[in-house]
Amino acid sequence: MTGFVRLYVQQFRTTLATMFQYRASLFIWMIGQVLEPVVYLVVWSTVSRNQGGSVGSFSTTEFASYYIVLMLVNQVTYTWIMYEMEYRIRQGMLSIALLKPVHPIHSDIADNVSSKLITLPVMLVIAAGLGLFFRAAIAPPLWAILLVLPALFLAFLVRFLLEWALAQAAFWTTRVGAINQLYFVLMLFLSGQIAPLALLPGPVQALATALPFRWLVGFPIELILGRLTLGEALIGLGAQAGWLVASLLLVRVIWRAGLRVYSAVGA
Repeated sequence: MTGFVRLYVQQFRTTLATMFQYRASLFIWMIGQVLEPVVYLVVWSTVSRNQGGSVGSFSTTEFASYYIVLMLVNQVTYTWIMYEMEYRIRQGMLSIALLKPVHPIHSDIADNVSSKLITLPVMLVIAAGLGLFFRAAIAPPLWAILLVLPALFLAFLVRFLLEWALAQAAFWTTRVGAINQLYFVLMLFLSGQIAPLALLPGPVQALATALPFRWLVGFPIELILGRLTLGEALIGLGAQAGWLVASLLLVRVIWRAGLRVYSAVGA
């Protein structure tokens, strides 16, 4: 454990320095993180006003709260490994990582967390500004506030591990763009990004609940907004813990199988 602490301290030092060198890239990425939920916010707010001030169980103000929180939850949980792994394997860069004495996943975790530490303060300021402009109102009960951090932490871990596992499809095919796009379409609809899950048909809600997508994004949002009972929140945390174990096993199994067939393709 002490060795891992030292490892991560050094990793964070290195990756934070690297992230500061790529400030422009982080800024461009952050713009994308802001624009997407703002577009959804404007669309659903317009629909709500045109229908008398609400759609289903969401009022215009609640749509504003939902998509502002979505922006922050996405910021905390997003990863980019599904774009990176194909390039690493195809270009042979993974071979260098395999020569190091620690699993390359630790470097990816440090990279991801470092980018969040740099950009999250700016995102919080943007969220506060949007909240004032759109008159968002967020007032969860105390118990929900206490459960938010564990829910976000588990959501990040599950999303990171699940996407790391799926990214390893590049061991068997050097072009994984189609797999990535299928995953992101499912994430868009089943995690509550394009629309709150409560507004979707019952079968779609059931599918989102059975699969991991709701627990990656929709569940933390519902918790922050106070739209869950304590019992529902505890069930959600249990589901996240279950998917965490499943994702860990999936990463290990695919990694071991992938290394057996790995060969650097080159440019």
